[in-house]
Amino acid sequence: MTRKPFKPAAWALPQPVSIIGTYDETGTPNAMNAAWTGQYDDTQVILCLSAGHKTTKNIMARRDFTLSFATRDQMAACDYVGMVSGNTTPDKVARTGWTVHKAGQVNAPVFEELPLALECRMTSQTGNGNIVADIVNITCDEAFLDADSRPDVRKMQLLSFNPVNRTYLVVDQEAGQAWNEGRKLLQAAVAAHAPLAQ
Repeated sequence: MTRKPFKPAAWALPQPVSIIGTYDETGTPNAMNAAWTGQYDDTQVILCLSAGHKTTKNIMARRDFTLSFATRDQMAACDYVGMVSGNTTPDKVARTGWTVHKAGQVNAPVFEELPLALECRMTSQTGNGNIVADIVNITCDEAFLDADSRPDVRKMQLLSFNPVNRTYLVVDQEAGQAWNEGRKLLQAAVAAHAPLAQ
């Protein structure tokens, strides 16, 4: 097998398309599209944002933010809030047409058109400036719940960012059951090391 080498790049896949919601100093809602976000601990997230972003300034001032996830039907608006800075376009959320209300447990905006939102509060910064925050609350639009009243990712058609081709991919197909698909290999490994029958 031949493998082609590439220079180091931000190609960790898949990458979420996260929409970070904050309020500025006047209480105006701001939104930013950011791929470099992720789970940090069971109930924490981490954001890799440069200091110059309006979102970063808002979080430093208020500590609260929401983390929602882009969907296929909101792709244009989600892409737009990643192209335009709140530093120069403070009304960019209004231009998306999103319905905004204050989160229930943090001082940050929720965007009704994005079905899943994590309400977060900053707890610390890493040595290189990454923001670590507690997940204080999670809300999901009831239209996107499954039969067991849990968020149904397939219904949401969440987006993933493909940094290799600079495209968005849709996450809506279930491929298998985690902690179950490897059971045959696990059973085979156990059988291979089982003591011989007497």
